[in-house]
Amino acid sequence: MVDTTSGPLTGAARPIAGVAADLAAEMTERRRIDADLVKAMRAAGFMRHFVPARYGGAAGTFTDLLEAVAALGEACPATAWCASLFASTPRFVPCFPEAGQREFWAGGPDTAFVCSVLPFGEAAPDGDGLRVSGRWPYMSAVEYADWVIVCAKLPGAGGPRPTLVAVPVSAVSVEDTWDTVGMRATGSNTVVLDEVHVPASRIVDRAVVFGGRLVDGPGAPEATRIAPLAAVNGLTFVVPALGAAQGALAELARHLGPKLRNVSPTPGLPGPGGTLTSQEMTLARSAAEIDSARLLLTRIAQLADTQGPFTSLTVARNVRDSAFAVDLLVTAVNRIFRGAGTGGQAAHGPLERFWHDVNAVATHQALQFEPAAHTYARALLTTDT
Repeated sequence: MVDTTSGPLTGAARPIAGVAADLAAEMTERRRIDADLVKAMRAAGFMRHFVPARYGGAAGTFTDLLEAVAALGEACPATAWCASLFASTPRFVPCFPEAGQREFWAGGPDTAFVCSVLPFGEAAPDGDGLRVSGRWPYMSAVEYADWVIVCAKLPGAGGPRPTLVAVPVSAVSVEDTWDTVGMRATGSNTVVLDEVHVPASRIVDRAVVFGGRLVDGPGAPEATRIAPLAAVNGLTFVVPALGAAQGALAELARHLGPKLRNVSPTPGLPGPGGTLTSQEMTLARSAAEIDSARLLLTRIAQLADTQGPFTSLTVARNVRDSAFAVDLLVTAVNRIFRGAGTGGQAAHGPLERFWHDVNAVATHQALQFEPAAHTYARALLTTDT
C-alpha cells in the first residue's frame, strides 16, 4: 500500500513560504523568483521529490507535493508555481534512455529541469541524434535550470512526430519576454535553440511520456510504470492556485474580522451591519468552493499515488476535475476580492497578488473546461457500463 499522507516535503516548505511572503512584492516587481528561494527549494527536496531512489531521489508522493505546493501558494503563488514545476518534471525523466538519466543525475538528485511539451521547434537527423532549432515561450524559472527539455517536430513518413529532447542550459539562449499582469514573478521567459545537436541518449518520443511508458533496453532497470501525463498534469498547474485561494480567504478574514466580529445586523442601512449577511455569504461560499477544489485535486493525487488504474475514463475525469477545480478557485477569489471592498484592495498588496495570479493560472491551456468536457464526454459515452 502506498502512503498517501502528506510527508516531509510539506514540513520543509513552510519556512520557505514565510520567506516567499516577505519577498513576494519585490519578486513581482523584478519579474523573477529569488535565487535564494530556489536554493531553498533544492535544500527542501523539491527537485528530488520524484527522482527515482536509485539516483538518490525521494520517490515521493503526489499527496505530499500537493500539500507542500499549496502551503507555498498561500504565501506566494509564483513561488508555488516554480516549485511545482521543478518537482513535477523529473517524474517523467525516467522515460529517457538510461544513459541520459545517468548524465542528468550525475551530480546528484537535485538537478533542476524546466520543460515544454509543446512542439514549437524543428528537429532533423544528425549523426547519432538530432539537430534542433526553435523558440519555446513560457519557460518558468529557466534562469535557474540545469537542463531544458523541449519538444520538436521530427519529420517522418507518417507526418511530423513530436519528440522531446533534453539539452544543458548552457546550450540555449534565453530571451526576456515575460511581462504579464499575473504570475509576474515566475520569470517565464523564452528559450531559443539554434541548430543544437542532441545525442540519442537525450531523446524520447513524446507519446512515451504522454502514455506513461518507460523506455526498455539493455541496462535499463525494472521500473514501475508512471502515470500518463494527462492524468496528473493538472495538479502541476492548479495546486499553486489552490494555495493562493486559501491565502486570499485568510487575508479576507483578517481584513473583515475587526469590522464584523461584534457587529449586529442592520439590514438596509449603510456600514458593516448592513452588509453583514453578504460578507458572511462571501466567506462561507468561497471557503466551500476552495474545499471542493481541494477534494477534487486530492482524489487525483491519491489515484496517482496508488498507481491508478488509469483507464481512458479516469484520465478524462482527472483532466475534467483539474479544469473544474480552477474554475471554482477563480470564482472564489474573484468574490473574495470584491468582498474586501476598496479598503482591502491595496495596490501591490497580497490580496491583489492572489487575485491576478489565480486569474493568470486559469488561462493556462491545459486547464480550459470546454476541451476537458469534450474529452470526458467522449470517454463516458464510449465506455461500457
